[in-house]
Amino acid sequence: MSITQLEDQMTESVDKLGESVVSISSTRFNMDFRNGVIPVEGAGSGVIIDSRGYIITNNHVIDEAAKVQISLKDGRSVVGEVIGGDPATDIALVKVREQDLPAANLGDSDKLKVGQMAIAIGNTLGLPGGPTVSAGVVSALGRPLPGADFIFEGLIQTDASINPGNSGGPLADLSGNVIGINTAMVPFAQGIGFAIPINTVKRIIEQISKNGKVSRPWLGISGITLNSANARRYGIPTESGVLVVGISRGSPAHEAGLRVGDIIAQIESKEIRQMGDILAGLSKLSSGD
Repeated sequence: MSITQLEDQMTESVDKLGESVVSISSTRFNMDFRNGVIPVEGAGSGVIIDSRGYIITNNHVIDEAAKVQISLKDGRSVVGEVIGGDPATDIALVKVREQDLPAANLGDSDKLKVGQMAIAIGNTLGLPGGPTVSAGVVSALGRPLPGADFIFEGLIQTDASINPGNSGGPLADLSGNVIGINTAMVPFAQGIGFAIPINTVKRIIEQISKNGKVSRPWLGISGITLNSANARRYGIPTESGVLVVGISRGSPAHEAGLRVGDIIAQIESKEIRQMGDILAGLSKLSSGD
């Protein structure tokens, strides 16, 4: 593919996906003992996923907002209703009372490969004049977000510029399919941004649509990641997995027969090497599975 062909494909993808990208402004009211109630404005991005007015964004963009305003690509500004959000994955679902909106195509993040090109679109810095576009590559997969307390760790790392205001906007492939939702940039780092894989987003949105919230399975254990040092210390013949060191009485783990000293080596088909693998494995399951 020539540079010109690549450029044409990229601009076509941006034109196609750009119709589905929205700007989101939110207003929270904070209490100050000296000045009383103070309105705090926030800005972010979102992407339309259903022509009936359903929009994905980051939970931190709309969290505790008293008012959510959505600016559409055609210039209309409409009020958004928060259907629900999930702080653990930083995903939220918002609805506007509009019909026949241009919905984005959602891709398959399980098929992503490191090195493939990616396009980030969003309301960078809240600047007027439409969404901002940046391009880069998928730098890594399955990354944890440094310094965050998200339970989900399988993030897409990209070097496409993601700045304040991009939060909630789409990360897309060259065909304009959404492969992730941009969630954060790392302060003081150069060219490092993160996006929530779209397959994770699909699961979260399905639960929010049905229940208005996300419920997660739990095991009720505490454990340590095995390595060569603690394997020798406890006389364990394996150096991989999670050693169970505590179990809550009455928990699913207790009822299922897990006991202190057991080693968790696998959840379904996923090999368990560390505690983070258990969290990631559980995030793909529903209560009762």
